[in-house]
This record gives sequence, C-alpha cells and structure tokens, in this order.
Amino acid sequence: MVAASTKPVIGITLDAEPAGGYAASPWYALRQNYISSVNACGGVAIALPHHPELVPELIALCDALVITGGAFDIDPALFGERISTPTIRLKPERTRFERVLLEAAMARDLPVLGICGGQQLIAALTGGSLIQHIPDEIGDQLGHNRRAAGELVHHPVTIAPGSLLHAVTGARELSVNTSHHQAVRSVGPGCVVTARAPDGVIEGIECPGLTFCLGVQWHPEYLETAADRGIFLALVEAARRYGERRQAPAS
Repeated sequence: MVAASTKPVIGITLDAEPAGGYAASPWYALRQNYISSVNACGGVAIALPHHPELVPELIALCDALVITGGAFDIDPALFGERISTPTIRLKPERTRFERVLLEAAMARDLPVLGICGGQQLIAALTGGSLIQHIPDEIGDQLGHNRRAAGELVHHPVTIAPGSLLHAVTGARELSVNTSHHQAVRSVGPGCVVTARAPDGVIEGIECPGLTFCLGVQWHPEYLETAADRGIFLALVEAARRYGERRQAPAS
C-alpha cells in the first residue's frame, strides 16, 4: 500500500482552445510554470477539466485552488455590462466552470489564489466590475499588455500595509511582470484593493472575511522574485492548514 501524501493538493484551472492548430479536436492548455511553482513550494498540483457538474467531486480532491489566466476575457455580462470593445475574447465553457468552482470554493472557505483573469473573476463574482480594455479607459502608458509573445514586461506596484498580500510578500513595493488588457475597475462588498500600479490600475485584491482569498494581476508563477515565491508558499501553507481542518475528527 502506498502511503498517502502529506503534501496539500492544489487544483489548477486550465485554459482551453477550439479544434485546430495543435489538434483536430478541442484541447486544454496550461503553462508548465503554474504546476512547477506549486510543486516547488511544497504542494501537489493537479489540473482541473471544465466540467461544472463535477465540481463537488473535483473540489473534494483539493486543499486549495489556483484560478489561472489565459488567452480569454471575463464576460462583461458577469458584472452587468455589454461588450464594448472588439478586443474581448470569450470562452463561455471555461468561465462557466470557473464560476461554479470559485463559488463552491468560497462557500467552503477553501484557499484561493486568482492570477490575472483569476483575479478578475474574483472581483466580478463578489460584486465588482472590470475595465474591458485598459487603453480605452485610462490609456496604456505603462504597457500592461506585453508587446510580443513570451516577452515579460515589468512595472512597479504599491502594496497596502496590513494586507494579506503585504504579509505574504513582505514588501510595500514590487516590480511585477504584466500581460493583460483587462483589469479590475472596482470591488464589491467583502473584497478590498491591496495593490495598484502607478497609473491606478488595480493589481491586487483580497477577501478579508475568508481565510485565504487573494488575487494578483501579474503572474507570480514565474517565481521571478522572493515575493512571488512568498505568494505560493503562503498558498501551500493555507492549503496544508485547510487539509488538517478537513481531516480533524468532528467534536
């Protein structure tokens, strides 16, 4: 008999592409560093397919979740708007799955890290709204959207003192990578802004009423800095504590 792992299991959502290019049928996609960053920080990463009907079974496997970014946008209908720019690219099946998954996770107080589009989904589902295209609303002097495939562009962010993000990164200011054309415009009740870029774009949010529900607009899975590693170490530790609570006998 193989002994059960003592490492917490972190579920990671996948991106999806239609038939064509890589394969003649629809296919999932995920950069390897989403997986490797979790594993390097003491977790066991598993990829979660887009089956909303299986969310109870999938979430029962996990001690935490990472809601990833990808080549898609959050549907403006989730925050009461219509599409206002031709730059929007929707993936309805992915968003439907992640919405059901995130709602279930928050109801269970399962630790959650939302990255890029994951942060935007947290904001939308907690009563916030999104900027549909940064250049249309505030300009793009900082160049939030990377200029070429694979290029990592960077800009500074300022982090709110006393926030979860401040605690896990140990920093008030960071240089972060950037690759997005949408952003959080506002947050709803129960969610707070914890980081901004110099142009005011929201770069971090969290839900103080939950044990660990953190969103960042950049991509810490590249583990470029000690602060990025700190985010994943904190997620894995929150997952470990969640797993211990789940396994504790009922009193």
